[in-house]
Amino acid sequence: MRTALLARSFARIVEKNDLRSVHVHDLRHTAASLLKKFGVAPRDAMEILGHSRISVIMEISTVRGESQVPTLNAHRTAC
Repeated sequence: MRTALLARSFARIVEKNDLRSVHVHDLRHTAASLLKKFGVAPRDAMEILGHSRISVIMEISTVRGESQVPTLNAHRTAC
């Protein structure tokens, strides 16, 4: 699927379900933060996310503060 088509489809899903503004790329950053939070080794996270340099995963996974990353238990409680 082309990147632009995916982005448009995702934007329609967000709008249709009245979700806060979020982009597909934001999910990648969230995934990096969650991988770090759950103790995945940086080298493994780098491979999972498809980064070519470990420095990229180290920078991205520290962008969000710990309080901004939802815990697995909080998610389960909300469901």
